[in-house]
Formats: sequence, C-alpha cells, structure tokens
Amino acid sequence: MIKFGKGIVRMRYVILILALVLLIPSVIGFLNTRINYDILYYLPDDIETMQGQDVLLNDFGKGAYGIFVCDGLTTKEQIDLREKIMEVDHVADVISYASVTDGQIPMEMMPDQIRDIFVSEDGNGCLMFIFFDTTSSADETMDAIESIRGIAGKQCLLSSMAAVVTDTKNLVMEQTPIYTMIAVVLALVVLFLMTDSFLVPLIFLADIGMSIIYNLGTNVFKGEISFITMALVAILQLAVTMDYSIFLYNSYMEQKKIYPDNNEAMANAIAATVTSVTGSSLTTIAGFLAMCFMTFTLGLDMGVVMAKGVVLGVICCVTVLPSMILLCDKAIMKTHHKALTFTGNLLSKSIDKTYIITAILLMALWIPAVYGYNRINVYYKLDSSLPQDLESVQANEALENNYEISSVSMVLVNADMSPRETKQMLDELSGVEGVNFAVGLDSVVGPLIPSEIIPEEVTGKLMSENYKLILVSSSYQVATDEINAQCSELSSIIKRYDPESMLVGEAPATKDLIEITDHDFEVVSLVSIGAIFILILLVLKSVTLPIILVSVVELAIYINMSISYYTGSTLPFIASICVGTIQLGATIDYAILLTNRYKTERIAGYSRRDAVSIALKTSVSSVFSSALGFFAATIGVALYSDIDLISSICLLLSRGALLSMVIVLTLLPSLLLIFDGVIIRTTAGMHSCINKNHKKEKNAGNPVTSAT
Repeated sequence: MIKFGKGIVRMRYVILILALVLLIPSVIGFLNTRINYDILYYLPDDIETMQGQDVLLNDFGKGAYGIFVCDGLTTKEQIDLREKIMEVDHVADVISYASVTDGQIPMEMMPDQIRDIFVSEDGNGCLMFIFFDTTSSADETMDAIESIRGIAGKQCLLSSMAAVVTDTKNLVMEQTPIYTMIAVVLALVVLFLMTDSFLVPLIFLADIGMSIIYNLGTNVFKGEISFITMALVAILQLAVTMDYSIFLYNSYMEQKKIYPDNNEAMANAIAATVTSVTGSSLTTIAGFLAMCFMTFTLGLDMGVVMAKGVVLGVICCVTVLPSMILLCDKAIMKTHHKALTFTGNLLSKSIDKTYIITAILLMALWIPAVYGYNRINVYYKLDSSLPQDLESVQANEALENNYEISSVSMVLVNADMSPRETKQMLDELSGVEGVNFAVGLDSVVGPLIPSEIIPEEVTGKLMSENYKLILVSSSYQVATDEINAQCSELSSIIKRYDPESMLVGEAPATKDLIEITDHDFEVVSLVSIGAIFILILLVLKSVTLPIILVSVVELAIYINMSISYYTGSTLPFIASICVGTIQLGATIDYAILLTNRYKTERIAGYSRRDAVSIALKTSVSSVFSSALGFFAATIGVALYSDIDLISSICLLLSRGALLSMVIVLTLLPSLLLIFDGVIIRTTAGMHSCINKNHKKEKNAGNPVTSAT
C-alpha cells in the first residue's frame, strides 16, 4: 500500500484538477436524475394492485386519480369548472354528475344511489372524480394537479394519492437544502472540537461534499431515485464517512512525527488509512446492501445509493483528501488549536471494578428492550407523515368529515359479465360493512334508463373492450385493520364472479405494502446480521467475538427502537425496517475498533484486565468522535424536517449512535473480561501466541507487567 500512497502524493495536483473537473458531469447528472415521490410505486410489479394500475392506464387511459371536493358552487359553475379541468394537460377524464348524465338524463330519473354519490345532502357540495393519463409518480401528474389548484377556488380541494405526492415534493424541495445546511453546521462544530485545526474541518467537508456530489451525479445511470433516498443520502454519507477523514488526518499527524518530509508522511498515512478504512467501510456497506434484499424495491433504491456513497467516500478519502491536506499544510499549521480529547481513564477504572455488575445490569435490559421492540406502533398511511395544514391533507379530512369517504378503490371485472351478474355483484359489494357505494355502468342502466340511450362517450368512461370499471367508496381509513379486512372481503366477492378480476387503488395497494414490508423487515434484519457476522468472523478470525460484538450493538438497536414504544411514539413503517440495519452497519465499527485493540494487546502478553484497559483508553476518543459526528449530522434533520418519515429516521439514527457508543464502551469491555478464556480458545492463533509470549517472558525472567 505504500506504493499506492506514494503514487497519490506524486499525482496530487492531477487528482485535485480531475476531482474538480468531475464535479461538472456530476452536477449535470444530478440535475437529470428524476426524483420519485410516490412510495407505492416501489411495490413489486407482479402483484395484482400494480397489474391493475397497468390495466387502468392501457384500457381506460386512466393512471392517477383523485376526488375533487367542491362546496358552494352552482350547477353551472360545476359544469364550467369541469370543462376547465378537462382542458388541463394529462387530465384523462372528469367523472361528475353532469358527465354521467351527459346532460341528457333528467336528475329525477337518476337513481338516488347515483345522485347521492356526486351531490351533498344540502345540495351545496359536489364531488368530481378526476383521472389522469399518467401515474401518481409522474411529473406530468404533479404539474396537472398544480394547474387544477390554480383553476379552482379556495372552496375546492383535491384529495388523492397524487395530491399527497405533489405536496411531498414541494415540501422536500423546500426543506432539504435547509436541513442539509443545519447538518453541515452541526458537523462542523463537532469537527472543530475534535480536530486540532480550524481549517481541517472545512477541508473535510469539501472532500465529503465532492463525494456526495459524485454519488448524486452517478444516480443518473439509475434514471431516478426515491425522495426518501434523496432526502437522506447527503446526511447519511456525511455521517458515516466523516470518520474516514478524521482517521487519515490523525494518521498523517502521527507520521509527521516520524518522517520530517510531508510527502513521505502522507504516503505512509494513506497506506495505513486504506487498510483500516476499507475494513471499516465494509460493515457499513454490508448494512446498506442488506436493504437490497427487500421485496419492496425502495430498499434496493436506498441500499444501492447509500452503499455507493460509502465507496465513493472511501475513494475520495484516500485520494482527494490527502491532496487537499498537502496543498493546505502550512495554513493548517497556522490555524492550530488544542483538540478536545477523551482519555477514558475514569471509565476504564470503573469498568475494571464493576464489570460483572455492569454486564448483568446491561444484559438485563434485553428484557424490556425486546418487549418494547416487538410492540412498536407503526403507520403506513402516507399522508400521516405530512403537516396537517397541507392542501392534500385538508382535502382528505374534508372528504372524510363531509362525505364519509376515506378511500376509493376500483374494481376491474370482465367486460362480458352480464348486467344481471354485475348488478348482483354490485349489491353484494354495497352490502359490505363500511362501503358507502359501489357504482358502475350497470348502476346507471335500469328500467327507466335503457342502455341504448346512454351515450357512447359515457359508457367509455366505465367500460372498455376487456373490462368494466366499478368505483367502490369506503368510510374506513387507509392502512387500518378495518380497511384491510374490507379489501379482503371485497376481493373475495369479485373473485367469485370473475377469478381474473382486480381490486385496485390506494387502500388495496397499502394492504399489500403492509404484508410485503412485514416480511421484508425479517429478511433485512437476518441478512444484515448474517453479513456483518461473517465480516467480523473473517476480520477477527474468531467464532465467539462476532457473537459478542453483534449482540452488543443489537442490544443498542433494540433499546433505541423500544424507546419509541415506551414514549408512545408511532413510527413510519420504513423507519422500523431500515434504521436497525443502518445502525448496525454504521456503529459496529465502534465495537470492532475496541475489540481489535484488546486482541492485539492480549496477544502481546498483557493480562485480560490490562488488555481491556488499554483498548478502552485508546479507543474511547475515536468512538466518541465517530458517535458525536453521526449524532450531529442527523439530529438537526430530525428536529427541523416537517416530514415525519424523514425526521423519524434521523431521530432514531442520532439516538442510536449515542446508544451504540454507550453500550460499546460499557458492556463490551465487561463481556471481554468475562469471556476472555473462551475468546482466547475460539480465536485463531490467539491461544498459541499468548502462550508463546508468556514463555518468552518467563525465560527472560520478566513476568508480564501491568500496563500503565
């Protein structure tokens, strides 16, 4: 690695120029990477709800849809408004009372069931079902929603998944730059305290900033990324790669004491950093890649981008950062100040005296931690994570309060189904508890209105060559047990009439989301634990140490998650899936650092107490720096962001970093002391090396002494 280090030093000016030049295509790539704001988009393509969306789009020209709630409009104003909305680009259809009757059927002839769907009891309000020819996640749909809002007055509100997606986009675009700056400022504060120069933190952030831009720019090859990934990528990349910069700088300063030539010192520092940082980053990368095993493909999106960010962070750390430090070496020395350090002496003495009690008390925390962890309350209703004053949230509330409509689903059945069977099925659907109405073309056609007088334009709205379209309204909220049970019952009914029928919409899609992510949670946890266990096994060459280290950090994760239960917090579903694997991958390094030093000192011949003491004293400052840096980069986002989906993840990660730090610095040393004998016998080469060193000391007449 020393040759590699010398090569980087020799090419430092070329590297800096190339790094700056690469920012140009990266920025262009970032600007051309689409952001997807629809979480349901990431459901698997082969499930019925997603296939049904394709049928709606291909057969009916209908993708996203929404319900327009209008109050205080006359009949003429309603008709005029509908015509204006129909002129908006990518609005495929607007189904209203007027469109169903086509102006040719007197209101008195319409069944009460149909009239009550579109007109409020007092006659002052009306509903319009708006369909778009693009999906909820499409930019065209969001642009159309903004246009519709501009056309309508304040007395009209648009309720839909697409409207929620639009408001989410606006909020993310508004807040992301602000909370990113907050994260940078807080990270700078920590770096100013933990490093010995006022200039070095700025150099660190310049280097990390470049790696973040490269990561964002290379996402162009994916085509698009989720807004959750976009909102978190810079924060998490800053949090997990900050350590690598600190390690390189500290190594450089140590090498300068040995080598008077800065270039030679940096070459050796790079060589040391490559070995250490590469091993350290592997556990973090493994944690992120574990999310790729989710059936819900948002995990794949997040996992690939985050893992790529760590890799780019490591590359920049051992190439761009050394070049920048060498270029600014004189300025760094001029801005020198005393850094904040942690000796760990008091902690070491305390653990040495109370390690058995400490281990018993902390291990006892497994009981309440597991209890709370298994009872965490999570939510899947996507607008629950948004501020209540957003238009889409207010529209959903108005629809529920004034019309008792909490969700609308669509049924697709074979177009050849007879009117008699269809009406019978509609009656059964309408009879399901919580269903407000189930209406299709056959609801309009009846004894008073023969099918022959229904205009073809109207029939085309509710029937295609292959399918009949039926709208089903529910008074139950999305993502509740009631609506999920209702969806199951509705699906059971329509399958009896047509085995190929489909139930489509936000409610059935969210039901699928719940079932899929429940399974994904178990898979991601097992994969992340298994992958990191194997990495520790290979690095430390031990059977017992991976068990001890993973158990220690898992305890911190369980405590972190269970706090949400005991404080009565309800978490977004994605937080419960990704936080554990990210915390494990990012903070297991604390445990590896301390354990590796313990192993080194034990092999060198020190007693178990002295080896643990040395490991604790030498590791505490690095662990503190890493945990505080992670905390600083995430806590600002948690406190500022109005999107609960983002703030909850960052709050859990910031709290998790501190908990991992505390547990690793207290429980891990205690367990190393207790299981020292077992560790020695189950770690490759450790037992023989210790015996050999003891024999050397005995033959030399110098028994192993205590470390000072």
